[in-house]
Amino acid sequence: MSNSITFKGISSNTISGLLISELPPITKPKMRIKETIIDGVDGSLLEDLGYESYSKKLNIGLTRNFDIDKINYYIKIAEEQNLSVRELRERIKNKEYERLDEETKNKLKNKEELKVSDLVKNPIQIRTTSDYNEISEKVLQKLILEDIPSFLKELGNGFSFIDSEYKIKIGDRYNYIDLLLYNIKYKCYVVVELKVTELNSNHTGQIQKYMNYIDKNIKSIDDNKTVGIIICKKENKYVIEYCSDDRIISREYELV
Repeated sequence: MSNSITFKGISSNTISGLLISELPPITKPKMRIKETIIDGVDGSLLEDLGYESYSKKLNIGLTRNFDIDKINYYIKIAEEQNLSVRELRERIKNKEYERLDEETKNKLKNKEELKVSDLVKNPIQIRTTSDYNEISEKVLQKLILEDIPSFLKELGNGFSFIDSEYKIKIGDRYNYIDLLLYNIKYKCYVVVELKVTELNSNHTGQIQKYMNYIDKNIKSIDDNKTVGIIICKKENKYVIEYCSDDRIISREYELV
C-alpha cells in the first residue's frame, strides 16, 4: 500500500504522478502547560493549554513533469493565508504562480526577501460579466470596484482598500488618484493608476508625482515609502527600465 497524506482536505492519492516516498515517524507532540503559583497554598495550579505546534519533513517524489517550485508556492500560500480547498483550487485554476515574473520566482526558490510589489500578478485578472472590445479607464475602475476582494488578491497579500478617486491638491489644482491602497504587511501606501493604452513616460511621471505627494503629506514616520502600480493595456519594458524611481512597476490587465 502506497504512502499518502491529506493537506487542506486534498489527498495526495488524487494527484497523479505524486509519490510520498517516506513518511515521518509518528511522534506525540508536547503538551503546553501553564503553571500558576497560589500564595498560601501548597503546590501549584496546572492548566492544560493543548499541544504545541510542530513540523515534520516529508520526502516526496514526482513521476511526471511537475514543477516543484510551483508546488511549493501553492503549499506556502495555502498555509500562510489559511486558504480553503475551494480557494486553493481557484488560485491554481487562475494560474497564479505562472503569472509571477521570473525574478519573483527566483526569490521564492532561493527564499530571498520579497518586496511589496513582487507578488503582483502579470497580467492582473479583472472579473467581468460583459464582453468588451474596448473599455475606458472609468469602466476599468468600475469593474475593479465591483469586486475589490478579488482585485486585492491579484496584487498579493496584505493589501487593503482606502479609496477611489482620492482627491489631492497640488499647487492650485486638484488631482484624483485612481485607487489608493495600503499594505499592512509592508507598512506602505500604494498608488494605483489605470491606463487603457500602452505604457508611456507620462504615466510614470504622473504616478511618481502622486507617490511623492502621499509621502510628503499623508504617510506617517513609521510608514515605508509609497509604491506605485500602473495597470495598463500593454507594457513597455523600456519605460520602466529607464524610469528613475524603482518603486514604480507596471502590469497589464486581462478581463476574465
